[in-house]
Amino acid sequence: MTEDGARRAVEAAAALGLTHTVTRHGPVRSLEEAAAARGVEPRAVVKTLVVRVTDDDYRFVLVPGDREIAWPKLRALVGVNRLSMPSAETALEVTGYVRGTITPLGSSRAWPVVADASMTGPVSIGGGAHGVALTVDADDLVRVLDATVADVTDPIGS
Repeated sequence: MTEDGARRAVEAAAALGLTHTVTRHGPVRSLEEAAAARGVEPRAVVKTLVVRVTDDDYRFVLVPGDREIAWPKLRALVGVNRLSMPSAETALEVTGYVRGTITPLGSSRAWPVVADASMTGPVSIGGGAHGVALTVDADDLVRVLDATVADVTDPIGS
């Protein structure tokens, strides 16, 4: 299933006209290892988190590696009092990707995307399978995904 996920992500990037470079690497145990394997700074490793708004409404949230979701900011943006992270099973069901490989590129459903405003320059986003990433320009990614850009994160540990 994971190689199918990588194929879907890469094909989706190409279909969207998104200029990208595919990087394949072995297992990594930290943000720093992932950044080194992908040849980028830790802040440029972008995590795609799927967030549950309601039972049938989700968002992809693009979070730079050195940041974490600021839940009050994200709730205010979405206009709700409560958001949650779905179970691993539900995340797979609503995206077609297992946790750790989730990307809006090639997802089984095109949920709305929120990109943190601090995401700039070249970024490395998950490629649909463990050890697969796509390096893309942040502005191009936001454009092709029609993402909402907003301040929805804080530095880790703040």
